[in-house]
Amino acid sequence: MPQLSPGELAPTFVLPDADGHEVSLAQHRGQRVIVYFYPAAMTPGCTRQACDFRDNLVSLQGAGFAVLGISPDPVERLARFRDRDGLTFPLLSDPEHGVLERWGAWGEKQLYGRVVVGVIRSTVLVGADGRVERAWYAVKATGHVARLRRELGIA
Repeated sequence: MPQLSPGELAPTFVLPDADGHEVSLAQHRGQRVIVYFYPAAMTPGCTRQACDFRDNLVSLQGAGFAVLGISPDPVERLARFRDRDGLTFPLLSDPEHGVLERWGAWGEKQLYGRVVVGVIRSTVLVGADGRVERAWYAVKATGHVARLRRELGIA
């Protein structure tokens, strides 16, 4: 699927969170939202990235941003991930990859020198009007949140 571009309407979604409650992008209308896509809960890179979002959540929320994490993991695994690492923002389950595909975060990627199909670690900033403000694809887990803060001017 093609990647999202600034100015286009962010595709809507309704996905279950780690407790099985439905969360939609529409619930956040009127607020800027950082939607990030990661390959697998409780793996080293994804843990580092999630903990970086957790550790920066107060400053991100203070700047007016909500954070949503999306992976193909089942709800039960997301609950274990959240509880194990004290994650304080919604983790959403997309096991059929429908949202991942529509947001350009599913496709071919390089993994240890091989081409595989899976989650492309990505982050999309959705404006209060529901339109994409910025998108970052094929990001590195380490240092990504710090880079986001710099680029968005969040102290």
